[in-house]
Amino acid sequence: MSPHISRATARASLVVLLASLVLPQLFPECYSSSVFIASATTPESDVDLLEFPLNLEYLEAEFFLFGSLDHGLDVVAPNLTEGGPPPIGAKLAKLDPLVRDVILQFGLQEVGHLRAIKSTVRGFPRPLLDLSTASFAKVMNSAIGRPLHPPFDPYANDINFLLASYVIPYVGLTGYVGANPHLQNATSKKLVAGLLGVESGQDAVIRALLYERRAQLVQPYGVTVAEFTDRISTLRNKLGNAGVKDEGLVVPKVLGAEGRVTGNILAGDKDSLAYARTPQEILRIIYGGGDEHVPGGFYPKGASGRIARSYLKIGIYVKS
Repeated sequence: MSPHISRATARASLVVLLASLVLPQLFPECYSSSVFIASATTPESDVDLLEFPLNLEYLEAEFFLFGSLDHGLDVVAPNLTEGGPPPIGAKLAKLDPLVRDVILQFGLQEVGHLRAIKSTVRGFPRPLLDLSTASFAKVMNSAIGRPLHPPFDPYANDINFLLASYVIPYVGLTGYVGANPHLQNATSKKLVAGLLGVESGQDAVIRALLYERRAQLVQPYGVTVAEFTDRISTLRNKLGNAGVKDEGLVVPKVLGAEGRVTGNILAGDKDSLAYARTPQEILRIIYGGGDEHVPGGFYPKGASGRIARSYLKIGIYVKS
C-alpha cells in the first residue's frame, strides 16, 4: 500500500473515530451506540417498515398505560416520547382488578416494544394521538351504523375498555404480518417476529376475555359483545378496502376453523393463518375515513415516519 493511500485511510479513520466519540455527547438521543450501529447496517426499506409501526405502538402504550395507571409515557418512559405532544383525552378507566392487571402488563410491554424498535432504527417523536371518548365514540358509531346514546365511553367499565382495546392491537398485528416478507435484514426479521409474537398474544387475551362475555349485552345499547366485535371487524374491512382480513368472535360455521365451529377466538384465513395488511390499509383504518391521504381518527395530524408522511404529501399535492 502506498504512503498516500495509508495517510488518506488514516485521516478517514480518524474522522470516523472523532465523530463516534463527539456526536453522541452532543446529541445523545440521536446517536446512542446501538442506533448508530444499527442504522448503518439496516437497509433503507427495512428502516421505513420498522419505523411505521411506532405509530401504533405509541397509541397502544398510551391507551393501556392511561387506562390502568392514569398516566402514560411522559411518566413511565419520557425519553421515548422525544418531546412529542401528550395524547388528547386519555384517562384512567374503571376496571376490575384482573382487567386492570392485564392492561397494565400490556402497557409496559408496549414500552419495551418502543425501546426495541428505537434501538434498531432512529424512529420519531410521539405523534399527536386522540384517545378521547369522542374519538372512540365516533369509531363505534361507524361500526354499529347509528349514533349511540349515550356516546360510547371506552373508560366507563371493563366491557367498554376491552371493546376499545379490540380496535387496536389487531391492526398492528396484521401490519407486522404484512411487513415481514418485505424485510431484507435478519436483524429486522428477528425484531418483527418478536414484536408479532407479543402483539398476537395481546390480541388473543383481549379476544378471550371478550369471548367469555360474547352473549352479554353492552349497556345501554342492547347489542351483544359478539355483535360489537363483528361490526368493528366489518368496519375495518370496509376502511382497509382490501377484502376480508378481519373477523369477529362468532362467525358462520363455514368461516370457522376447518368449517366446523362458529366460535372464532382467533381470527385467521381458511388455513387459520394470520391476515396481512399493508401500511396503506392500516392508515385507512386508523384515520377512520378509508383514505390514507387524509388524517383523522386517532391521528388528527397524521401518522409519522416516511411511509405515512409520503401519503400525506401526495394528498396535499392532489388537493392543491
